[in-house]
Amino acid sequence: MSGRTTVVLGMMLVAAFLLSLLVPWSAFGALFEQDRALAVSVLVELRLPRALLALTYGAMLGASGAAIQGLFANPLASPDLTGTTSGAALGAVITAYIFGFAAPIALSVGSVVGALLALLLLLGLAGARAETATLLLAGLAISALAGALTTLALALAPSPFAFYDAYDWLMGSLVDRSLAQAAFAALPAFLTIALLLRLRAPLDSLTLGEEVAQSLGHDVTRLRREIVCLTAFGVGSCVAICGAIGFIGLVAPIFGRRLTDGHPGRAILPAAAIGATLLLAADLLVRTAPLGRTLPIGVVTALLGAPFFLWLVAHTRWKLAR
Repeated sequence: MSGRTTVVLGMMLVAAFLLSLLVPWSAFGALFEQDRALAVSVLVELRLPRALLALTYGAMLGASGAAIQGLFANPLASPDLTGTTSGAALGAVITAYIFGFAAPIALSVGSVVGALLALLLLLGLAGARAETATLLLAGLAISALAGALTTLALALAPSPFAFYDAYDWLMGSLVDRSLAQAAFAALPAFLTIALLLRLRAPLDSLTLGEEVAQSLGHDVTRLRREIVCLTAFGVGSCVAICGAIGFIGLVAPIFGRRLTDGHPGRAILPAAAIGATLLLAADLLVRTAPLGRTLPIGVVTALLGAPFFLWLVAHTRWKLAR
């Protein structure tokens, strides 16, 4: 990736973050008027946590998606399509029935365990270098199972209030989160990204095959275990705070790989930047859309990402048929 591309990605990320803070402009304009205290409160207590969470969650999804695509050698792999996000959501919902949604540490542990079990089940069903059809079938089966169990958990909710709290949270949302929650999500997310960056060389060597990677001195079994644990840790921690947000982990790594000539390891950092920019833009769209109410951000990313996924499946099939 060239230096110019790095600068452009950085400028796009900074611009998206600033726009997320300042748009709509009413609070920004109030800084120069009489009601400055209210404006500062809106910016610091409402918009800053939301922007930080979008940056954190998007970057983690982009980096995790790049690592998972490199591990499976498949551009259709992502945290949501492999069942990781659904497993994390199921783990968090089960934990919430015991400790409530106001216990972030317990929710994080439950989410991480759910995501880890989903990834381990996927590795058992499809294998580490699964073909596209096998990967999709296994991922869809795990997502369907986790979704059905989550629906069952919602149906058995002890009260309507618990049901609606769980339902709103499952749709994915950055609303009404605090700076403390943003910091709680940022630590495991950026730790995950930093540790994944250490695996760039062995991930790139996997594109040549497992035997070649082994001959270059990389422990493929250990690499597989580290990627599974790290992505489960990152996805689970963010899902515990913001709920399930899909398709960012699919779209961002694909563009990241295009910028790095198909190298999954080198794509981790640009995919993180692209993922953060995409989620910031989606959140800005949610807040400014003239719909009379705020849509869950997970719904918006799904509406935007699903057509891209369908195009990607058709494009992959066309390439294989040639």
